[in-house]
Amino acid sequence: MKTRTATIYKAVGETPLIALEKFRATKPHLKDTPIAYAGRLDPMASGALLLLLGDECKKQTEYHALDKQYEFSTVFGISSDTGDILGRLQYTAPPTVTVNNLHQTCRRLQGDVALAYPHFSSKTVQGKPLHVWTLEGRLDEIEIPIRHSHVYNLRLLKLESYTGEELYKRALKRIDQLPTVTAPSKALGEDFRRVAVLRDWAAFWTAHSQDEYPVATFTCTATSGTYMRSLAEQIAASNNTIGLAHHIHRTILGHYRHLYGRFGYWTTRYRP
Repeated sequence: MKTRTATIYKAVGETPLIALEKFRATKPHLKDTPIAYAGRLDPMASGALLLLLGDECKKQTEYHALDKQYEFSTVFGISSDTGDILGRLQYTAPPTVTVNNLHQTCRRLQGDVALAYPHFSSKTVQGKPLHVWTLEGRLDEIEIPIRHSHVYNLRLLKLESYTGEELYKRALKRIDQLPTVTAPSKALGEDFRRVAVLRDWAAFWTAHSQDEYPVATFTCTATSGTYMRSLAEQIAASNNTIGLAHHIHRTILGHYRHLYGRFGYWTTRYRP
């Protein structure tokens, strides 16, 4: 039977299109075959990316409702306008976060949740993506839409701490993996605002290089369209502080069978 889909690994810093074209380059027989990706991953996220091959591209909407599983971490005491490390920063002194409170937060956030779309997302409002409204400085002209999702499972894996210097170095390493954007059509984005973002991280490092910031790692299984960046912010808010997604890695796509607590009849995953 002819293969209709492929699951590949999208690395930090790659766009889905870059990952797709890298895959095509390794498959000479697919040189002239239409290929599309089903479901995006943010530039700072990594993990499983589903590709549709040939005529399966015409069925793209059938894949939009797939459930997803992620592993992600939240750093507390730092926030950004993107919800991850690739945004303009705000920060406080390191907050106190406990394992017990995080377990309680996980229990509260399981089930139906309503999360605001990130300002830097592709969600369309009045015919224009939210990230364009944001870059144009016109967010006050629109109402930020809410995404209603279902979190099947949210579990704390570990709570650690990193110094401001360690967070700074980790952020720089990941941001450096982004390709430079020079296309005139992308000029509004100012190359991910890289210069300003790096300046913010340098200022954070100067002010808090030796301070210890809590970082919690979670695993989450949720319905399609649940932004881990928004969930990370909500976890922080539930612990009376600010936060951002320190890393996001998607491990599984498929159909989650809630009654059995596992993925069911069609599942695809990628673990490098």
